[in-house]
Amino acid sequence: MSGSAEILVVGSEVLNGDVLDSNSYWLCRQLAGEGWRVRRVTVVPDEPESIASALKDSLARRPDLVVTSGGLGPTADDLTLGAVAAALDLEQRRHPEAYAMVRDFYTRLHARGDVDSAEITEARAKMADLPAAAEPLLNAVGAAPGVWLQVGCTVVCCLPGVPAELKSIYTNALWPRVVSGKEAGFRLARIVTTDCWDESLLAPLVDGVAARHPRVYVKSRAQAYGRGIAAFVTLSTDGASPEAAGALLAPALKDLLGALLAKGITATVADQAPVPPGGMAG
Repeated sequence: MSGSAEILVVGSEVLNGDVLDSNSYWLCRQLAGEGWRVRRVTVVPDEPESIASALKDSLARRPDLVVTSGGLGPTADDLTLGAVAAALDLEQRRHPEAYAMVRDFYTRLHARGDVDSAEITEARAKMADLPAAAEPLLNAVGAAPGVWLQVGCTVVCCLPGVPAELKSIYTNALWPRVVSGKEAGFRLARIVTTDCWDESLLAPLVDGVAARHPRVYVKSRAQAYGRGIAAFVTLSTDGASPEAAGALLAPALKDLLGALLAKGITATVADQAPVPPGGMAG
């Protein structure tokens, strides 16, 4: 399955500059590598109204997938699931399967001596309170289950903000379910390194290639100004297979290299292997 996706990052610590949001970067790499088009990343504070408003805005654009990051833990400022329930006018209920996941996690921690008690306190049980009709996704490395919820044509998936937990749920629980019975896509990319240090000289060449190959994403990236500084051009496209993506990418790459040569600009090409469905882009 591929389609359009949006990412909603929940965390006042991100907006305050206390924490660097690596989750949206990682999710974008995974989704783009798997043939999805990420249309928007939104960051909101730990405020129920802000979370609910942002989710409603996303759903109004009718993406195929919305992934939220953060706000699923046991503390008072972990408010994502309550805000999702409120945004969708759903009750929030203690889910038996999610409760069992939380219970089993603390039982394992207690057996290892990592916590003093395996008792499921109200703070711990809170992580099993899901919006009605939602389903839990197994968190193999942490306490808070992920959440899967179908809202019309959109799948809403809520993931914890701890990067290791987010990656585990995405890879082992979310992604297999998203692609189950669906056709997967591939993204293929080439990185062209040039000896042109002035991006404004590349701009008309890049724009021309992009116009002639509308199904290929073409973007120049300058690192800094100054002679001896390289500028890069990224070309990427999606296809049902590496061969299909390559058939689109090859003519655009040839066109770009020809345009650079005509201007006396030296270029080298680095191949990026196609990222298969479920593949970890790193």
